[in-house]
Amino acid sequence: MPPSSTTPSGPRISRHAALTGAALAVVVAASGCGRDNADTQPAASSTDQPLTHLAPAECKSAPEISGETLAGEPVTLSDYRGKIVVINVWGSWCTPCRAEAPHLQKVYADLRGQGVAFLGINTRDASREEARRFEKTFGVTYPSLFDPDGRQLLKFKGSLPPSVIPTTLVIDRRGRIAARALKALSEAELRSRIDPVLKEG
Repeated sequence: MPPSSTTPSGPRISRHAALTGAALAVVVAASGCGRDNADTQPAASSTDQPLTHLAPAECKSAPEISGETLAGEPVTLSDYRGKIVVINVWGSWCTPCRAEAPHLQKVYADLRGQGVAFLGINTRDASREEARRFEKTFGVTYPSLFDPDGRQLLKFKGSLPPSVIPTTLVIDRRGRIAARALKALSEAELRSRIDPVLKEG
């Protein structure tokens, strides 16, 4: 691979690209799965977009996932019908998952009284004990579905690349996938995925 350009135009191009990307993120954050709106800009639907809000025409119903939590309790996505649901895919072996875990817990604690539920999907862990140690270490109090072989993740085919971990989805009150993040999230990034869906009423 050739070395990076050292010409004066190189840094300027990089800064321009970064600013353009930031502007696009602001525009995308204004969209969601609510009513069609003349001010809503369509978001890219390709799975390589790390932060995406879906335009109304692109919203798909979330699949019904079910199983047992790490505590051994039965859980299904339909248990949360009528709420906004933040689904976070994680593994105790995943370093970026460790980085974002405190942010997820903080936002969950702040928003659970506003009709926002969180449901983790723990995957590729050899045992529940490893996953529960992760939860204890990071103070995670919302439930996680235990999905060691990724069977539940496969139900999101076309919406969620099962190989990308961590991944976070925001499901709107009508059960549709409204936003997706294919990266570890900061608190601000997570709130920016949820806030437009909350405002849909």
